[in-house]
Amino acid sequence: MDDHGVAHGFTSVDAQLRPDEWVGVLDRLSAEPFYAAYKRRLRDLLRTAGGGLFLEVGAGTGAAAASLRSGDGIEVVALDSSLTMIEQARDRGLPFTAVADGHRLPFAADRFDGAWADRVLQHVAEPGRVLDELVRVVRPGGRIALADPDYDTQVVDIDDQELARRVLRFRADVALRNGTLAHRHAGLLAARGLRDIAAEARTLLVRDPSAADNVLGMRTWAHTAAAHGHLEPGEAERFVAQFDDAVRTGRFTYAVTFFLTAGTVPSSG
Repeated sequence: MDDHGVAHGFTSVDAQLRPDEWVGVLDRLSAEPFYAAYKRRLRDLLRTAGGGLFLEVGAGTGAAAASLRSGDGIEVVALDSSLTMIEQARDRGLPFTAVADGHRLPFAADRFDGAWADRVLQHVAEPGRVLDELVRVVRPGGRIALADPDYDTQVVDIDDQELARRVLRFRADVALRNGTLAHRHAGLLAARGLRDIAAEARTLLVRDPSAADNVLGMRTWAHTAAAHGHLEPGEAERFVAQFDDAVRTGRFTYAVTFFLTAGTVPSSG
């Protein structure tokens, strides 16, 4: 649980009744074309063409790390706070893995040629501390790359737009620890002295209701908000009814913008 009293699944995977369900969530996301495309672009921003040793913090199942490792001269260490996830990463062929907290990386300074965190900072207790650790373990001239959705950018087409905004605000401000941080990633890297900073925005536009429900779990958001006192139960029912009506009439549309950000670690001199 966090300060709001909402459980963050990806920060407490091993404590869940069925932790393997979170493996399925990540696999479903990885199969979506939008996610596959932005992950390829994040790899470009990491600048791995010269090979080297890279670190993924919050590696999940290790799918992205395994894909990067297939490149010539590239080795990857996959780190996650969840033993469930790291066991998956090992099962999927990653030889170098670690169960550890991103706030306290178990590596020496300047150990890696680059590092990345994909959809991680939105979940962590202290994103600034995680960034400090990434800067510490990446050598001067190495790259750090970040990706997260910024839930301040959400929109959904249902009849009651005020209700929609309240549900989306719950998602942004309560259901995630740092749900509106992504647009500030470039500034956070700049504050740590990184140079050659690149920032890009990619909008996830969802019109397939099965993806919104089965992948994002959006149909449950209002009832989660009601369970934590942020909506009345009747309002949650109305949201679901309007969600279903938007699906039935073919008008369903949801969008949120992801920010991809990367920078180069400066020389300590």
